[in-house]
Amino acid sequence: MDIWLAVQAIILGVVEGLTEFLPVSSTGHQIIVADAIDFTGQRAKAFNIIIQLAAILAVMWEYRRKIVSVVVGLPREAEAQHFTVNLLVAFFPAVVLGLSFADLIEQWLFNPITVATALVVGGVVMLWAEKRTHTISAETVDDMNWKQALKIGCAQCLALVPGTSRSASTIIGGLFFGLSRKAATEFSFFLAMPTMVGAAVYSMYKHRELFASGDDLPVFALGFVTSFIFAMLAVRALLKFIANNSYAVFAWYRIVFGMLILATWQLGFIDWTSAGE
Repeated sequence: MDIWLAVQAIILGVVEGLTEFLPVSSTGHQIIVADAIDFTGQRAKAFNIIIQLAAILAVMWEYRRKIVSVVVGLPREAEAQHFTVNLLVAFFPAVVLGLSFADLIEQWLFNPITVATALVVGGVVMLWAEKRTHTISAETVDDMNWKQALKIGCAQCLALVPGTSRSASTIIGGLFFGLSRKAATEFSFFLAMPTMVGAAVYSMYKHRELFASGDDLPVFALGFVTSFIFAMLAVRALLKFIANNSYAVFAWYRIVFGMLILATWQLGFIDWTSAGE
Protein backbone atom coordinates (compact mmCIF):
# COMPACT_ATOMS: atom_id res chain seq x y z
CA MET A 1 0.00 0.00 0.00
CA ASP A 2 1.61 3.26 -1.11
CA ILE A 3 1.62 6.42 0.99
CA TRP A 4 -0.97 8.34 -1.05
CA LEU A 5 -3.41 5.42 -0.94
CA ALA A 6 -3.00 5.25 2.84
CA VAL A 7 -3.61 9.01 3.10
CA GLN A 8 -6.76 8.68 0.95
CA ALA A 9 -8.03 5.88 3.20
CA ILE A 10 -7.44 7.93 6.33
CA ILE A 11 -9.05 11.07 4.88
CA LEU A 12 -12.20 9.22 3.83
CA GLY A 13 -12.30 7.27 7.10
CA VAL A 14 -12.20 10.54 9.04
CA VAL A 15 -14.89 12.09 6.81
CA GLU A 16 -17.19 9.09 7.21
CA GLY A 17 -16.68 8.83 10.96
CA LEU A 18 -17.25 12.53 11.60
CA THR A 19 -20.25 12.98 9.30
CA GLU A 20 -22.24 9.74 9.50
CA PHE A 21 -24.20 10.72 12.60
CA LEU A 22 -24.14 14.48 12.17
CA PRO A 23 -27.01 16.04 10.17
CA VAL A 24 -24.71 17.07 7.31
CA SER A 25 -24.86 14.03 4.97
CA SER A 26 -21.98 11.56 5.15
CA THR A 27 -22.79 10.21 1.67
CA GLY A 28 -22.69 13.72 0.24
CA HIS A 29 -19.33 14.44 1.84
CA GLN A 30 -17.94 11.10 0.68
CA ILE A 31 -18.98 11.79 -2.92
CA ILE A 32 -17.45 15.27 -2.93
CA VAL A 33 -14.24 14.44 -1.02
CA ALA A 34 -13.63 11.20 -2.92
CA ASP A 35 -13.94 13.10 -6.19
CA ALA A 36 -11.63 15.87 -4.91
CA ILE A 37 -8.85 13.40 -3.98
CA ASP A 38 -9.52 11.13 -6.98
CA PHE A 39 -10.56 8.03 -5.02
CA THR A 40 -13.15 6.49 -7.32
CA GLY A 41 -13.95 3.28 -9.15
CA GLN A 42 -14.68 -0.23 -7.91
CA ARG A 43 -12.20 -0.08 -5.03
CA ALA A 44 -13.91 3.08 -3.74
CA LYS A 45 -17.33 1.41 -3.88
CA ALA A 46 -16.15 -1.49 -1.72
CA PHE A 47 -14.22 0.85 0.58
CA ASN A 48 -17.33 2.94 1.26
CA ILE A 49 -19.25 -0.15 2.36
CA ILE A 50 -16.48 -1.03 4.84
CA ILE A 51 -16.17 2.41 6.43
CA GLN A 52 -19.95 2.82 6.75
CA LEU A 53 -20.10 -0.52 8.54
CA ALA A 54 -17.31 0.66 10.86
CA ALA A 55 -19.25 3.81 11.72
CA ILE A 56 -22.41 1.93 12.65
CA LEU A 57 -20.43 -0.60 14.71
CA ALA A 58 -18.98 2.34 16.62
CA VAL A 59 -22.41 3.65 17.64
CA MET A 60 -23.53 0.12 18.49
CA TRP A 61 -20.55 -0.17 20.81
CA GLU A 62 -21.39 3.20 22.36
CA TYR A 63 -24.96 2.04 23.09
CA ARG A 64 -24.10 -1.58 23.88
CA ARG A 65 -25.75 -1.47 27.32
CA LYS A 66 -29.07 -0.32 25.88
CA ILE A 67 -28.86 -2.92 23.10
CA VAL A 68 -28.12 -5.74 25.55
CA SER A 69 -30.91 -4.66 27.90
CA VAL A 70 -33.43 -4.64 25.04
CA VAL A 71 -32.32 -8.03 23.70
CA VAL A 72 -32.33 -9.64 27.15
CA GLY A 73 -35.65 -8.06 28.14
CA LEU A 74 -37.45 -8.63 24.84
CA PRO A 75 -39.22 -11.88 25.82
CA ARG A 76 -40.85 -10.46 28.96
CA GLU A 77 -40.32 -6.72 29.45
CA ALA A 78 -42.95 -4.35 28.00
CA GLU A 79 -40.48 -1.48 27.66
CA ALA A 80 -38.07 -3.56 25.56
CA GLN A 81 -40.95 -4.83 23.40
CA HIS A 82 -42.30 -1.30 22.93
CA PHE A 83 -38.87 0.00 21.88
CA THR A 84 -38.35 -2.88 19.43
CA VAL A 85 -41.76 -2.40 17.80
CA ASN A 86 -41.06 1.31 17.32
CA LEU A 87 -37.69 0.54 15.76
CA LEU A 88 -39.16 -2.02 13.34
CA VAL A 89 -42.03 0.28 12.38
CA ALA A 90 -39.57 3.13 11.64
CA PHE A 91 -37.23 0.79 9.75
CA PHE A 92 -39.89 -0.58 7.38
CA PRO A 93 -40.43 2.39 5.00
CA ALA A 94 -36.72 2.67 4.16
CA VAL A 95 -36.56 -1.05 3.39
CA VAL A 96 -39.44 -0.86 0.93
CA LEU A 97 -38.30 2.29 -0.88
CA GLY A 98 -34.60 1.44 -0.66
CA LEU A 99 -35.00 -1.96 -2.30
CA SER A 100 -37.32 -0.48 -4.92
CA PHE A 101 -35.33 2.58 -5.97
CA ALA A 102 -31.73 2.24 -4.68
CA ASP A 103 -30.22 1.36 -8.05
CA LEU A 104 -32.00 4.18 -9.88
CA ILE A 105 -31.01 6.69 -7.22
CA GLU A 106 -27.37 5.55 -7.33
CA GLN A 107 -27.35 5.81 -11.13
CA TRP A 108 -28.90 9.28 -11.45
CA LEU A 109 -28.44 11.17 -8.18
CA PHE A 110 -24.99 10.21 -6.89
CA ASN A 111 -23.19 13.33 -8.07
CA PRO A 112 -21.86 16.49 -6.39
CA ILE A 113 -24.48 18.82 -7.90
CA THR A 114 -27.39 16.81 -6.49
CA VAL A 115 -25.54 16.60 -3.16
CA ALA A 116 -24.89 20.36 -3.02
CA THR A 117 -28.51 21.19 -3.85
CA ALA A 118 -29.80 18.77 -1.20
CA LEU A 119 -27.38 20.21 1.36
CA VAL A 120 -28.71 23.72 0.82
CA VAL A 121 -32.38 22.73 0.77
CA GLY A 122 -31.94 20.54 3.85
CA GLY A 123 -30.15 23.36 5.67
CA VAL A 124 -33.04 25.74 5.03
CA VAL A 125 -35.53 23.15 6.29
CA MET A 126 -33.42 22.63 9.43
CA LEU A 127 -33.42 26.36 10.17
CA TRP A 128 -37.18 26.46 9.73
CA ALA A 129 -37.62 23.43 11.99
CA GLU A 130 -35.48 24.99 14.71
CA LYS A 131 -37.44 28.27 14.64
CA ARG A 132 -40.76 26.50 15.16
CA THR A 133 -42.21 26.20 18.64
CA HIS A 134 -41.40 22.69 19.81
CA THR A 135 -44.24 20.79 21.46
CA ILE A 136 -42.54 17.86 23.14
CA SER A 137 -44.55 14.71 23.82
CA ALA A 138 -41.61 12.28 24.07
CA GLU A 139 -38.66 13.29 26.26
CA THR A 140 -36.88 9.95 25.75
CA VAL A 141 -36.92 7.22 23.09
CA ASP A 142 -38.95 5.03 25.45
CA ASP A 143 -41.74 7.65 25.52
CA MET A 144 -42.36 7.40 21.77
CA ASN A 145 -45.46 5.79 20.28
CA TRP A 146 -45.63 3.75 17.09
CA LYS A 147 -47.24 6.57 15.10
CA GLN A 148 -44.28 8.85 15.83
CA ALA A 149 -41.93 6.02 14.87
CA LEU A 150 -43.71 5.49 11.55
CA LYS A 151 -43.59 9.20 10.71
CA ILE A 152 -39.87 9.34 11.50
CA GLY A 153 -39.34 6.23 9.37
CA CYS A 154 -41.06 7.97 6.45
CA ALA A 155 -38.91 11.05 7.03
CA GLN A 156 -35.81 8.85 6.89
CA CYS A 157 -36.73 7.89 3.32
CA LEU A 158 -35.85 11.42 2.21
CA ALA A 159 -32.23 10.46 2.88
CA LEU A 160 -32.30 8.18 -0.16
CA VAL A 161 -31.44 11.39 -2.02
CA PRO A 162 -27.69 11.88 -1.43
CA GLY A 163 -26.94 15.10 0.40
CA THR A 164 -30.19 15.07 2.35
CA SER A 165 -28.63 13.16 5.29
CA ARG A 166 -30.17 10.22 7.08
CA SER A 167 -29.37 11.78 10.44
CA ALA A 168 -30.88 15.13 9.46
CA SER A 169 -34.05 13.49 8.12
CA THR A 170 -34.66 11.45 11.25
CA ILE A 171 -33.60 14.12 13.75
CA ILE A 172 -35.57 16.95 12.17
CA GLY A 173 -38.46 14.55 11.61
CA GLY A 174 -38.31 13.71 15.29
CA LEU A 175 -38.46 17.39 16.23
CA PHE A 176 -41.46 17.90 13.95
CA PHE A 177 -43.28 14.92 15.47
CA GLY A 178 -42.88 15.75 19.15
CA LEU A 179 -39.53 14.33 20.26
CA SER A 180 -37.06 16.25 22.38
CA ARG A 181 -33.67 16.98 20.80
CA LYS A 182 -32.03 14.23 22.86
CA ALA A 183 -34.75 11.69 22.01
CA ALA A 184 -34.69 12.60 18.30
CA THR A 185 -30.90 12.32 18.20
CA GLU A 186 -30.74 9.00 20.05
CA PHE A 187 -33.58 7.48 18.02
CA SER A 188 -31.66 8.51 14.90
CA PHE A 189 -28.69 6.53 16.22
CA PHE A 190 -30.80 3.47 17.03
CA LEU A 191 -32.65 3.58 13.71
CA ALA A 192 -29.31 3.77 11.92
CA MET A 193 -28.34 0.36 13.32
CA PRO A 194 -30.76 -1.90 11.36
CA THR A 195 -30.85 0.53 8.44
CA MET A 196 -27.10 0.73 7.92
CA VAL A 197 -26.30 -2.86 8.82
CA GLY A 198 -29.00 -4.01 6.40
CA ALA A 199 -27.70 -1.67 3.69
CA ALA A 200 -24.11 -2.83 4.25
CA VAL A 201 -25.03 -6.53 4.07
CA TYR A 202 -27.11 -5.94 0.94
CA SER A 203 -24.30 -3.93 -0.68
CA MET A 204 -21.66 -6.51 0.23
CA TYR A 205 -23.80 -9.23 -1.33
CA LYS A 206 -24.59 -7.19 -4.44
CA HIS A 207 -20.93 -6.25 -4.92
CA ARG A 208 -19.42 -9.45 -3.52
CA GLU A 209 -17.01 -9.75 -6.43
CA LEU A 210 -15.26 -6.62 -5.17
CA PHE A 211 -14.22 -8.46 -2.01
CA ALA A 212 -12.99 -11.60 -3.77
CA SER A 213 -9.38 -10.37 -3.78
CA GLY A 214 -7.46 -9.68 -0.60
CA ASP A 215 -5.21 -7.09 -2.26
CA ASP A 216 -7.14 -4.15 -0.82
CA LEU A 217 -7.41 -5.57 2.71
CA PRO A 218 -4.82 -3.15 4.21
CA VAL A 219 -6.67 -0.16 2.71
CA PHE A 220 -10.01 -1.44 4.01
CA ALA A 221 -8.55 -2.11 7.47
CA LEU A 222 -7.04 1.38 7.73
CA GLY A 223 -10.30 3.02 6.66
CA PHE A 224 -12.32 0.80 9.02
CA VAL A 225 -10.27 1.67 12.11
CA THR A 226 -10.21 5.39 11.27
CA SER A 227 -13.95 5.53 10.66
CA PHE A 228 -14.71 3.59 13.86
CA ILE A 229 -12.66 5.91 16.06
CA PHE A 230 -13.95 9.17 14.59
CA ALA A 231 -17.57 7.99 14.56
CA MET A 232 -17.37 7.27 18.28
CA LEU A 233 -15.88 10.69 18.94
CA ALA A 234 -18.55 12.38 16.81
CA VAL A 235 -21.44 10.63 18.59
CA ARG A 236 -20.18 11.62 22.02
CA ALA A 237 -19.54 15.20 20.93
CA LEU A 238 -22.97 15.54 19.31
CA LEU A 239 -24.81 14.40 22.43
CA LYS A 240 -22.90 16.93 24.53
CA PHE A 241 -23.49 19.68 21.98
CA ILE A 242 -27.26 19.27 21.62
CA ALA A 243 -27.74 19.32 25.40
CA ASN A 244 -27.37 23.12 25.30
CA ASN A 245 -27.51 24.07 21.62
CA SER A 246 -29.78 23.87 18.58
CA TYR A 247 -28.98 22.32 15.21
CA ALA A 248 -28.76 25.75 13.54
CA VAL A 249 -24.96 25.60 13.25
CA PHE A 250 -25.23 22.40 11.20
CA ALA A 251 -27.89 24.00 9.02
CA TRP A 252 -25.65 26.97 8.22
CA TYR A 253 -22.72 24.65 7.56
CA ARG A 254 -24.83 22.71 5.05
CA ILE A 255 -25.95 25.89 3.30
CA VAL A 256 -22.45 27.38 3.06
CA PHE A 257 -20.83 24.11 1.94
CA GLY A 258 -23.54 23.42 -0.62
CA MET A 259 -23.41 26.97 -1.99
CA LEU A 260 -19.62 26.72 -2.28
CA ILE A 261 -19.91 23.59 -4.42
CA LEU A 262 -22.60 25.17 -6.61
CA ALA A 263 -20.62 28.41 -6.95
CA THR A 264 -17.41 26.67 -8.04
CA TRP A 265 -19.46 24.73 -10.58
CA GLN A 266 -21.34 27.74 -11.94
CA LEU A 267 -18.17 29.84 -12.18
CA GLY A 268 -16.36 27.04 -13.99
CA PHE A 269 -13.64 26.57 -11.36
CA ILE A 270 -14.39 22.85 -10.95
CA ASP A 271 -16.31 20.60 -13.32
CA TRP A 272 -18.27 18.73 -10.66
CA THR A 273 -20.59 17.27 -13.34
CA SER A 274 -17.83 14.91 -14.43
CA ALA A 275 -17.60 13.31 -10.99
CA GLY A 276 -17.93 9.57 -10.93
CA GLU A 277 -17.70 9.18 -14.73
